[in-house]
Amino acid sequence: MTAVELPIAGPFDLIRTLSPLVRGAGDRTIRLGRDRATWTTRGATGPATVAVALHPGGLRAEAWGPGADEVLERLPAILGLAPGDPCSGDLRDAPDPFVADLARRLPGIRITRTGAIIEALVPAILEQKVTGDEARRAWRGLVRDHGDPAPGPVDGLRVAPAAAVLARLPYFAYHPYGVEQRRAELIRRVSARATWFEEIAAMSTAEAHDRLVGVSGIGPWTAAEVGVRALGDADAVSVGDFHLPHLVAWALRREPRGDDTRMLELLAPYAGRRALVVRLLEVSGVRAPRYGPRLAPRRIEGI
Repeated sequence: MTAVELPIAGPFDLIRTLSPLVRGAGDRTIRLGRDRATWTTRGATGPATVAVALHPGGLRAEAWGPGADEVLERLPAILGLAPGDPCSGDLRDAPDPFVADLARRLPGIRITRTGAIIEALVPAILEQKVTGDEARRAWRGLVRDHGDPAPGPVDGLRVAPAAAVLARLPYFAYHPYGVEQRRAELIRRVSARATWFEEIAAMSTAEAHDRLVGVSGIGPWTAAEVGVRALGDADAVSVGDFHLPHLVAWALRREPRGDDTRMLELLAPYAGRRALVVRLLEVSGVRAPRYGPRLAPRRIEGI
């Protein structure tokens, strides 16, 4: 076990910062409590479990496993606490009174920079064009059946499947998790090129985005989902999301329906901080009115 103390300057909301890393209830790669978070990851030096607990003025982090030193060294960046990293409190001067009020009430939300590209990319692929329940069920199954027990003394946690394991699985092995051939083959392809994808973590956000969307099957939505979790991209917007344009239009203008064009228009005044605005809206409790049928779950023939 390795431990470090990290001072915190300014507001910091541990749980709301890390909650985008949780892929639904039952995600065994991460556990969030009131003032404590524990999660698993794979780095260049191997898997690790890290536990972070807040105390007045800072936090204490403990880590276990071959990748413990690596993850603790990167912890300020992972938590959005590196010098110059923006936080939701920076939006107290927002032109929209609703956003400014949210920023005053929820000032400590950060954008994570885990640096773990495959760990962010695979769940994002699972979420492509399906319901959230379907994607979360697939992720839970893959972690349960093909992940590894977490290093250290924390019971019940698992490390997400290694890229080499995901690449070796034939596409039909993904079917029991509700993943059809297209998404399964994409996961297999990106996992087989894991080293090439992990290089993205050292690139600028623009270069990283270009590399991601240059891959067949990865579009702007998937790239933004990776950027806001793995790359610390405070400006990432998930264009093509089923619900997000409606949320932005309703929260900012009380328009019950929006599209990507309208969403980007409303977020334009926040260029450079659009992901922070989206996070504030997501945790605000505001929800656009529901109309018409919801996105229906799909079924793979034979299972």
